[in-house]
Amino acid sequence: MQRIEDLVREVPAFAGLSEDQFALIAGCGRNQVFEPGEQLMREGDAADVFYAIRSGSVAMEIFAPQRGAITVETIGPGDLLGWSWLVPPYRVHLDARAMEETHAISFDAACLRGKCEDDPALGYELMKRFVPVIVARLAATRVRLLDVYGHVGSA
Repeated sequence: MQRIEDLVREVPAFAGLSEDQFALIAGCGRNQVFEPGEQLMREGDAADVFYAIRSGSVAMEIFAPQRGAITVETIGPGDLLGWSWLVPPYRVHLDARAMEETHAISFDAACLRGKCEDDPALGYELMKRFVPVIVARLAATRVRLLDVYGHVGSA
């Protein structure tokens, strides 16, 4: 069985971190398995965790009145899930549901925020890795919303 430190080293977003930074991040992580259909996150909940997906797939969804859940994006191995842990008031913005058996590293957000406060270089490194995730997710959401609502009023 692999140690959490070894699993964290396999996360593409963490490539190039120092040995000390790997150790700090791994200290906040644990291995987790989700069954198909199991919720990883719910919109409005406290953003007290984020995930590095190791295997499987996760649907990121928004709820639209009279339409139900709409998948904004599906992510898989190597992807990070959750950025709301970085931004006060630390609330989740989307639902996330396992599409198949999904293995992930879950990270305790308060633990990691505390380590980032104590070590600003770690915080900066993590921000450099999460900002592109945030930008990509917002772009994917925009495209999906244009797809969903782009046909309103057209003949």
